[in-house]
Amino acid sequence: MQITKATIPEVLLIKPKVFGDARGFFLETYNKERYTAAGFPDVDFVQDNHSRSSKGVLRGLHFQLNNPQGKLVQVATGSVFDVAVDIRVGSPSFGQWYGCVLSEENHHQLWVPPKFAHGFCVLSERADFVYKCTDYYNPEDEVGVLWSDPEIGIDWPLNTPLLSSKDQKYACLSEVDTALLPKY
Repeated sequence: MQITKATIPEVLLIKPKVFGDARGFFLETYNKERYTAAGFPDVDFVQDNHSRSSKGVLRGLHFQLNNPQGKLVQVATGSVFDVAVDIRVGSPSFGQWYGCVLSEENHHQLWVPPKFAHGFCVLSERADFVYKCTDYYNPEDEVGVLWSDPEIGIDWPLNTPLLSSKDQKYACLSEVDTALLPKY
């Protein structure tokens, strides 16, 4: 396995070792001992999630205020453009983003640390997106930042995504009360 720090050092791109032949493939999607030995943070995952979305769907940019979730994300079927945004007040990389393609072909994973906003858009006809979380989902605690915030400037690979009504209404990061945002 190879773990690489992204342009935002706390965000990690993981390339698991894939064992394959004409019959198919096998890979470990998480092994605490191996991941920690390779430089992955020593975290405890408490919840696994699986979502399915159609081409053009964009989900995000989401985060939880009081129960921030670290997420180890990957794609089981299809492909997505996945994004992490640093929303920690006082961070040298505040408002910066990192994005990469996660797909069933490359088997890559992305570590989105707690206190980061997260989102993805679907590039394939359909995508099954699976992820491990370090805290439980709490819908009353979830907030977000507008996916198209010009100050963040994410270079999404689509212009007119399919959005939930919730995701359409989020404010830009500069409009969010910094007292609510996590601290660095």
